[in-house]
Amino acid sequence: MDRVAKEELVSELHDVFEENSTVVITHYSGMTVDDMTDLRGKMRDAGASFKVTKNRLTRLALAGTKFEGLTDMFVGPTAIACSEDPVAAAKVVAEYAKTNKKLILVGGCMDDKILDVEGVKVLASMPSLDELRGKLVGLLSAPATKIAGVLQAPAGQVARVISARSKQSEAA
Repeated sequence: MDRVAKEELVSELHDVFEENSTVVITHYSGMTVDDMTDLRGKMRDAGASFKVTKNRLTRLALAGTKFEGLTDMFVGPTAIACSEDPVAAAKVVAEYAKTNKKLILVGGCMDDKILDVEGVKVLASMPSLDELRGKLVGLLSAPATKIAGVLQAPAGQVARVISARSKQSEAA
């Protein structure tokens, strides 16, 4: 790789670090091409990305970003999982690591908070932004549904009383 290509790669990685809120670092030694393709597909579906990195160039790209504290974790065969959603990358990588023992979590960072392996697992157990939005909509719509039910109940009772009264007068 020539100097210009390395500079472009460092610039691209720097942009990736600037654009995302979460980075998870993994070791991928022993994974097959099919495993990597499968993992990348799952990451893409979750709105995240998975990229094999060159440690030296990645350390250069980390300089001046909120993830600068991760430089010590880039040792060995590393790959990074990144996402704008704070939990998407961690969730997919942690789930995949449970089924494929060749993918090893090393650590990560959410915004400027450095996470160890346990921190990444805790982050992965949290609900995603879409799940939280769904719960919030459910909470907001529940009171409206209850209010509508309460308001309809007296009208229904009045209608039943009138109906019963009309049946009573017809029978007489």
